[in-house]
Amino acid sequence: MGGPLIVVPESSVNAWGGCTEDDSVLGDADGRDDYDRACGVGGWAGVIAVGVAAATALDLTDEPAKRASLPKESLLVRWLAADSEAELFTTAEAVLADPDTAWEDGGLWVTDGSAVLMDSAEAGADLGADYPDGGQPDQAPVQLPAGR
Repeated sequence: MGGPLIVVPESSVNAWGGCTEDDSVLGDADGRDDYDRACGVGGWAGVIAVGVAAATALDLTDEPAKRASLPKESLLVRWLAADSEAELFTTAEAVLADPDTAWEDGGLWVTDGSAVLMDSAEAGADLGADYPDGGQPDQAPVQLPAGR
């Protein structure tokens, strides 16, 4: 599998169901599992519900580029064309400082604090569990203060 990367609040990560064998979740009104819902988000990023609570995840859509973090700015950067990590960070900081930067609305994501960057195909409850053939699902901590 594999698909969009998502950033899920740590407090809600176990409510993310990922991909099911039959692509559905019992009781889901539209019959789609969490992975299918994540794949349906368009644009560069969007916000998607997690579980039945009011929690949401940041869906980074299905661009398979590397991501980097600027923790001081609470910013995730998608590496599409920079020649080096240094260039990526320098360019990102310049874009942030430029008042004429045009931003697209990807929705309002609210988190209660630290989160986990993970593949949307994985179930949050499976993070840290061994695969039958070895290894574990990839994940990365995203240190954030509570807020939006």
